[in-house]
Amino acid sequence: MDIYEEIVKLRHDGRRGAVATIVNVRGSIPSFKTAKMLVRDDGSIVGTIGGGCVEAEVWQAAREVMESEKPRTLTFNLNQDPKYDTGLVCGGTLEIFVEPVLPPAPLYIFGAGHVAFNLYRVAQIAGFEVTVVDDRESYANRERFPEAKDVIAGDFEQVMAKLSPGESSYVVITTRGHRDDMRVLRWAVQTQARYIGMIGSKRKTIEIFRQLTEEGLSPQLFERVHAPVGLDIGAGTPEEIAVAITAELIAVRRQVERAMPHMSWFHRGKPKSETSELIGEASVDAEEP
Repeated sequence: MDIYEEIVKLRHDGRRGAVATIVNVRGSIPSFKTAKMLVRDDGSIVGTIGGGCVEAEVWQAAREVMESEKPRTLTFNLNQDPKYDTGLVCGGTLEIFVEPVLPPAPLYIFGAGHVAFNLYRVAQIAGFEVTVVDDRESYANRERFPEAKDVIAGDFEQVMAKLSPGESSYVVITTRGHRDDMRVLRWAVQTQARYIGMIGSKRKTIEIFRQLTEEGLSPQLFERVHAPVGLDIGAGTPEEIAVAITAELIAVRRQVERAMPHMSWFHRGKPKSETSELIGEASVDAEEP
């Protein structure tokens, strides 16, 4: 079974995995330099790096790598550690590089106006697999978005009923109106999407959250919503806003651990008094055309 073909198949199926490769060898080992092993997300493997305890430890590390999405290098000294003496080795040292195999990152952009158009361009360059949804055929078409994975023109409710964003998916809401934004957000927070972002002012965001919670949606559902969307880089034009949003998408995808200059004001434990002040703000909604 060809490992490279299996990697392609795994990504095509939207699944995760990790590849372990022997990158350095000193002395005698039960395999050879460049030997590879693919560990799938269900725990099954393709290929081998020599078997025994080393392979068992690499298998466990591969499981961790596919979850953290960060590569690791493991070093094994087969001369000094008796647990590796299984009769399969003659002694030696080897380094194994374990790297994640990740599915394409699907990005669903709701809205097809100026910000959406530029977001499609920037996010696609950054490696996201873009689907554009809008209820206007004059905007949502192949001429406008030629390289998108999919371009869907239709009623938002009908389109959303057919979509099922998985845990590796990203959703950005940038429609032309408050009502459509709320309809899409109502659906998005009940999906498994890894990221949900919505364009608009703080006042608009608070109002939408309030209306949806009054409908019965749990307030906790909105704690993962990035609104206003994007990193705070002082963006003003549609092109700059697209860069700010894509930067945030990348930060989430790469699991950035350091504090980021986020534009979102909505966090767990926000004092009620502060929220009340925001509700009274007179700010302009950043709507799409």
